[in-house]
Amino acid sequence: MSERPPQGMRSAFRRWRAARPFWGGLLLTLGGAEILLTEKASLEVMLHAGAQAVAGYLLPTLMLVLGLLLLFNPAQRLFYSITGVLLSLGTWATSNLGGFFIGLLLGVVGSCLAFGWLPDQEPRRSRRQRRREKGEAKALQQAA
Repeated sequence: MSERPPQGMRSAFRRWRAARPFWGGLLLTLGGAEILLTEKASLEVMLHAGAQAVAGYLLPTLMLVLGLLLLFNPAQRLFYSITGVLLSLGTWATSNLGGFFIGLLLGVVGSCLAFGWLPDQEPRRSRRQRRREKGEAKALQQAA
């Protein structure tokens, strides 16, 4: 029997996910969404309060957009991730302490993950696989 690579939705999604900073973009998007959901004042009240109040909706919306851009345009990940960290930290003052710290932390961690992602990095090997290779190398040395 010939072994064929799995062809399906799951393997296609894994290939797509491996070609971009998926977890960083997802966390940044979730951070922006969480901050938007914790806003208590309505948009009409915010518009009457002025520019500082509008920033409470603007910064998390931009975080959400940057997270989606990280997922769908990973070539510009450095710009998006640096901007995402700055916007996340800006929500501390504008949006209920960054969505009660949760959205702020999600945004900062997601941006840092996206910043550190390398597109040409080879996949990590499990500890079990490294031990097996080390044991095989030892056996070859002893046999020689």
